[in-house]
Amino acid sequence: MHLLHRASPWRALFAGDALPDPATLPPLLSPLREALNELGPSPSLAEAHAWQGRLVEALQRLDLPGWRISQLISEHNNGLYRRAIQLSLNEMLGQGWGEPPVTFCVLLLGSAGRHESLLGPDQDNAMIVADYPDDRHAEIDGFFQSLGERFTDRLDEGGIPLCHGHVMARWPMWRKRLSEWREQLTLWTQERRIKRVQQSNILLDFHPVYGEADLAESLADHVEQLMPRAGLFLDEMALLLDELPIALDRLGRLSVDDKGAPHDNALNLKRQGLLPLVNAVRLLALRHGVREAETRLRLPALVLRGALSPKQARAGRVALDRFQESLLQAQQASLKAGRSADGWIDLARLEDDERLMLRHDLRVVRGLVRAAQGGNGR
Repeated sequence: MHLLHRASPWRALFAGDALPDPATLPPLLSPLREALNELGPSPSLAEAHAWQGRLVEALQRLDLPGWRISQLISEHNNGLYRRAIQLSLNEMLGQGWGEPPVTFCVLLLGSAGRHESLLGPDQDNAMIVADYPDDRHAEIDGFFQSLGERFTDRLDEGGIPLCHGHVMARWPMWRKRLSEWREQLTLWTQERRIKRVQQSNILLDFHPVYGEADLAESLADHVEQLMPRAGLFLDEMALLLDELPIALDRLGRLSVDDKGAPHDNALNLKRQGLLPLVNAVRLLALRHGVREAETRLRLPALVLRGALSPKQARAGRVALDRFQESLLQAQQASLKAGRSADGWIDLARLEDDERLMLRHDLRVVRGLVRAAQGGNGR
C-alpha cells in the first residue's frame, strides 16, 4: 500500500471561513458550482447545514468516493463550528464581556475529530483553556462557560444537535485548563474503570477547530508520551472492544442485531462494523504511539511501526471505505424516506456480490479487533 500521505486539494475547498466562490470554479466542477449557486453567498447556519445533502449529491456527480465525501462533510462542519464560535464571541464582545481573558482551543471529538463525519452527526466537542491562576477561576471559567453554551446552542439551532451524552464544551467535564486535561488523562490511565475508558475513547480522537492550536498540540504530546505506558488502561480498552459485537456469527455469516431497527432486513453497520474497526485501530495507535487521529492515516502509520502488515492495513482501509460509502448511500435513502440519517443499512437492497464483500470486510474487522486485543489477526 502507499505509505506516503499527500494532501488533497479537495480538502482545501472548505478549509477557510468562507465558502468557495462559484465563479472561481472551473467548468469541470459544474455540479459543485450549481450547488453553491443554489445555496447563495450568505446562508444562515441552518441553511448551510441543511444544504449538506445537496453538497453530497454534487460530489457524487463528480465521482468522489464516499470516504472523500466524508472528509468534505467534516470540513464543511468545521466551518459551521468556526462561524458559530465567532458569532458567539462577537455577541459577547457587544454585551460587554470583552475579549477572551486567555487563549483557548475548541476541539472536535469522535468522528468529527477523525474527519470521518457522515450526514446527521450530533455535537462532540471540548475546550482547552490556557493555564491561569486559581484565584481567577470564577472570572475566566465564567467567560468560557458562556462561550461554550452560546456556540453549542447556535449549532443546535443550526441543525447539529446537542450531544445526548453531554460531551460538549458547555460542561465543566469537557472544558478545562491544559494542566487539568493533562492531569485528568494521567489519572484516567492509571485505572481500569470502564467509564474512564469510554470517555477516553471519545476524547482521544480530537482535532482543533478554533483558537490556539498549540494547546491541542501540547495535549497530543502528552497523550503520545502517556498512552504506550498505560498497559492496564489499554487492556481494559481491549476488553471493551467486545461490547460492540461485529455483525457475524461464529460461522462467518451475517448476524443482524435488529434491536431498534427502523425496518426489516436492517443491519446497524455503524455499530456492528464501522465502530469496531475504528476502535480497534485507535487502540493499536495508542499502544504504538501513533499521533494521527484519522483512521486512514493511522493504518499506514501502524505498518511503519510493525503493528500491522501492509495486507492488514490495506484491507482495513478498503473496509473503511466501503462502510462509509454504504452508510452514506443508506443515509441519503433514509432522509428521502422521511427518516433520520442513522447507521442502519438495508440488507434487502444488497446484491449477492455486495453481501459477499460485506462479509469479507466484517471478517477483516474481526481480524483487526483480534490484533488490537493481542493476537496478530492475520
